[in-house]
Parts: sequence; structure tokens; C-alpha cells
Amino acid sequence: MDFRSPRTRSSQSKPDRITRRSSLALMAAAAAALVLGVSGAPSPARAALNDKQRATLEKINEYFNSIRTMAGDFVQFGPNGERAEGQFYLSRPGKIRFHYKPPARIDIIADGKSVSVKDRKLQTQDIWPLSKTPLRFLLSNKIDLTSDANVTSVSVEPDLVTVIITEDGTFVQGKLTLIFDAQTQELKQWTVTDEQGLDTSVAIYNVKTDVAMNDKMFVIDYLANTRQKSGR
Repeated sequence: MDFRSPRTRSSQSKPDRITRRSSLALMAAAAAALVLGVSGAPSPARAALNDKQRATLEKINEYFNSIRTMAGDFVQFGPNGERAEGQFYLSRPGKIRFHYKPPARIDIIADGKSVSVKDRKLQTQDIWPLSKTPLRFLLSNKIDLTSDANVTSVSVEPDLVTVIITEDGTFVQGKLTLIFDAQTQELKQWTVTDEQGLDTSVAIYNVKTDVAMNDKMFVIDYLANTRQKSGR
């Protein structure tokens, strides 16, 4: 597995665990933007794409739009060197699941209308509207990086294509760096940089496309928190 080492901005070490912050960062990194709503501050200007950059993004769009389902493994690196692994399952439009291996206990699930970050041990979760999360880009029925996202930089190299998306929002501010294979247009790695300048990187591998999916994997239990509070 050829993963680019993520950048970190802190030398302080933490245990190998998943926090709610890093779980949300993974959810943000899986998509093509970092916005929940629109703040009063203006978003950075879109990059002026040359013909080669635009043609490259159009190839990436074409590749993603040809895929309806995808599954594979992921490795996540937190801003302080934390590492976690798991499997992901994607079914467009609208559905995805990130299942973390122990000792992490997080599942991230999108069911087509909402996104849940669930603690499997505590059986509690946080839920957001899918349309207000960054996953809306990755899970949309049709992806178009040339117009639907605030692309501020595109770097086309012989082996890799790097796309930077930057937006300001009321909930999350920062940038998303997507790394694609220049020959196959496959997504290889992404890095989320939050408003504090901290990075969370995710690399995916063993990816299979157009695989059969069980819709039960994408079910959100909307009453989980209520049962937990009532002691049931």
C-alpha cells in the first residue's frame, strides 16, 4: 500500500483511538467539501482552470459517475499521529458506511437523508442532515468537480492528481485535499485541514466497484439516543 504520509502540526502524541472530532473529520474527508451551511465570510475564489486541468477533472467526474457502488478498506491518520483502520461501503446516491475496527468503536452511516456518527459501545449517535454535510458531494447522483465544489487548486502530475477544495461554513471551516491516480482517476487518499490547521488523512485500498450491497448496512437507528436516555 502506497500511502502518502499525512502532515501533522502537533508533536504531542495521543493514544491510538478515535474521538468524535476525528470521526467527523473522516466524514468530511470522504467528500468534496467542508461546509455545513454558509457563513458571512466569503469563500475563497475558485481556481481559473486551464484546459489540461479542466479535462482532468472531467475525467474524474466521468469515472465517479460511472460507479454506483464501491467497497474497500481504509486507514485513517489523525492530526497527532493517531491511526485507525476499517472498511467502507458506498452506494450512490446517498448511502455510505465507515466501520472502524477495534479498538475504535465508531460507525459513520449515511442513509440517503441523514448522516450518523455512532458510538457502538454506548449506542449513542450524532445526526446531521446529509444535505448539510460534505458527504453530499461524494454521494450525489451526479458528481461535477468543475462546477459543484469550490476547487481552489488543481495539480496534475504524471502519477497523481491533487485537487484542493476550500470553503467557509458556520460549522466547519478548512480545506479538503483529494489525491487521485492520474491514469485511472481512482481516488487514493484525502486530507482534511480544519479551521485550526490540523490535518486528518485517509487512504483507501483493496477497492472494488459495482459490488452488491445490502441496504441494511445503511440503516440509521433514529431512536438510539432516546432509548439510551430512558435506560431501555
